[in-house]
Amino acid sequence: MIKKLVLSFPVDATDRSLTYDLVKLYDIRINILKAEIEAGKSGKLLVELEADETQLEKGIAYLGGNGVSVSPLSSKISYDEARCIQCGNCASACFSHALTIGAPDWLLKFNPEKCIVCKLCLKSCPLKLFRIEFAEGI
Repeated sequence: MIKKLVLSFPVDATDRSLTYDLVKLYDIRINILKAEIEAGKSGKLLVELEADETQLEKGIAYLGGNGVSVSPLSSKISYDEARCIQCGNCASACFSHALTIGAPDWLLKFNPEKCIVCKLCLKSCPLKLFRIEFAEGI
């Protein structure tokens, strides 16, 4: 099972090797997609975690027990679908193909599992319809 998550570290957890512990204790494969973390300051990681479901749940519980807030990436990214004019600018800019427009309906579709938070959608949307809650942090 693979999950894309945002890990928010409080100040007192940034100097511990919690991601290393996920690998050693729970056999979780970690792909760090974006990071802003510094000892002595709060920080965030956008990660892709891969393991069997049981180990993944244990690892996420371990992070929570150590003060790390764990949120699915999909809860941090949104766009105002009702106001979208289907211009395609964002889909053209999205090299990870998280945003697509195509047959049969030619409507914008968003797949948060493909998103890597490059923020090109924020820059390319003429109506500024995209919101990334942690954009200033990552």
